[in-house]
Amino acid sequence: MANEKTLERKKAFVEDLARKLKGSCVGVFVDYKGINAVDDASLRSELRKSNSDYFVVKNTLLSRATKIAGLENLDSVFKGSTAVAISKDDYSSAAKILYEFSKNNDYFKLKAGFVEGKVVDTDEIKSLAKLPSKEVILSNLVRSLNAPISGMAIALNGTVRSLAIAISEVAKNKAA
Repeated sequence: MANEKTLERKKAFVEDLARKLKGSCVGVFVDYKGINAVDDASLRSELRKSNSDYFVVKNTLLSRATKIAGLENLDSVFKGSTAVAISKDDYSSAAKILYEFSKNNDYFKLKAGFVEGKVVDTDEIKSLAKLPSKEVILSNLVRSLNAPISGMAIALNGTVRSLAIAISEVAKNKAA
């Protein structure tokens, strides 16, 4: 039986992990069994660059943390080796990185995930991974918002130019 100090540390860890899960917009659970140290370091580095946190956690602790965080029906996910990647502000980067890694490494499997507190399956994680990056979406939005303004400016410029040409022609005719 674990001593009281160890139980308190585990309880604090679970509460901290639950707080992180609640504060994340997205999370992806994976089976990492078979990953070597080089690939693991590379994967962690990519996730860090995208401002995603990646944890390898004992299934019992992760199960308790997800229940505290309000993520239900994940008990079937917590079998075998489990790791979780979470992101506070980017919906697709962690999913994209883990999905690409799983495509190139048969031993690495997506298990499930969550988006805004809603549990999602692997198909939804794959769909999320295929979304364009946040920067691409924002640039497309700016381009879409700018297009009508540009079109209006061109149309108004054409009207003003036509008016200026007409006035110039009238002035030439009167001078002649």
